[in-house]
Amino acid sequence: MTASTQQRTRHFCDTCAIRNRAICADLENQEIDLLNTIGRRRTLAPGEQLLWEGDEAVLVANVIDGVLKLSTQTSDGREQILGLTYPSDFLGRPFGETTPYGVEALTEAQVCVFERRDFDRFAREHPRLEHRLLERTLAELDRTRRWMLLLGRMNAEQKLAAFLLEMVDRLGVNSATDNGAALTLPLSRQQIADVLGLTIETVSRQFTRMKNEGLIDLPSRREVVILDRGALEDRAA
Repeated sequence: MTASTQQRTRHFCDTCAIRNRAICADLENQEIDLLNTIGRRRTLAPGEQLLWEGDEAVLVANVIDGVLKLSTQTSDGREQILGLTYPSDFLGRPFGETTPYGVEALTEAQVCVFERRDFDRFAREHPRLEHRLLERTLAELDRTRRWMLLLGRMNAEQKLAAFLLEMVDRLGVNSATDNGAALTLPLSRQQIADVLGLTIETVSRQFTRMKNEGLIDLPSRREVVILDRGALEDRAA
């Protein structure tokens, strides 16, 4: 990589919206240059698959923009959504041989993609990245455990309220205190029902109830406007 190419690459990273939250946040400029020699940026269209469940783990990626879903196939062939990933999240299985889940873009998405073996080698040689990756993995494990606990104890209204708040916060569409956050849902109502362990009829009823009570507005089936965040937080509590 030439000096001018390094400078352009570094400038792109410095102006990246997730630069201070991504796994590369603690790296020095020289390390960023080296990391970019093994990575590339890729744009995914909605519905495009990035990783396939059970395949050899050849890629890992950092999400720059967009929302992707993690999914698995049940024994009867149905898809089960395991979770969603947002900007700054890390995808794939470093130091692993197989991919444990499928990854598909729900919206147009941009990711930094790395060959898994190259990334593993880089992480071993650069402890700051390896440490950041461990921190990220443990934080994701904690978030998953909390989410499983909450879903096990919540009723339908609480589940949907918590889901909407989580999406607003992770996408950064508005501040934590302001109302009026406009959200375009990357999931259909059937998919939301699958994630929350509900039926589509229950999800639709809860959306209608929240709208009638002035918590949200529904300009369309895929658009939600948060009108009263405080009340929504009370419902999710």
